[in-house]
Amino acid sequence: MSSLLLIRHGVTAWNAEGRFQGRTDVPLSPAGIDAAERTAAALAHEPIAHIYSSDLRRARATAAAIAARTGAPVTTDPRLREFDFGAWEGLTWPQIVAAHPELEAAEVSAARRYAPPGGERFDDVRRRVRRFVDDRLSGASGETLAIVTHAGVLHALAHELGVADTAVNFRPASISRLTMEGGVARVTEWSDVRHLGSTDRS
Repeated sequence: MSSLLLIRHGVTAWNAEGRFQGRTDVPLSPAGIDAAERTAAALAHEPIAHIYSSDLRRARATAAAIAARTGAPVTTDPRLREFDFGAWEGLTWPQIVAAHPELEAAEVSAARRYAPPGGERFDDVRRRVRRFVDDRLSGASGETLAIVTHAGVLHALAHELGVADTAVNFRPASISRLTMEGGVARVTEWSDVRHLGSTDRS
């Protein structure tokens, strides 16, 4: 049986402002750096064999903090990048809804309904995440693997692993825990942020 740790990167200034940052390479804010360190401390004694990370700075910095605590090697993979939000990059949800009134009834986290002009749809993200799963996770056996990525990718991963839950809000610097056995994934915990204490900011 393998264990998967799904980790969202720490918070950025754009997260705090409610802006869609997608492929925009925004670094962690001071609060995000602190949260990444707290996440790393919470994972310090986990037997992590390998860390896979998005190659965007906010994820890489979070992965590096975990690697420093655990000694696990890090491999960056562009397939773990956030949605390409195209024309939505840098906008807030109210600004997007103003330009696309048909989204007014949707939740900001309703990734399956995203269709940003010049960007990716959820199915596009799922296809690249599927390739990552097939390449990196299909042969894992008895290992603990950490994946450091973004909220949209975490939802796509959950779909591709067969454990999708639309009610889940993957909060910055959160840890979700899954087990995999015989190709079947099971969730033991979603979006744990207890290690952040009063520093938790969504």
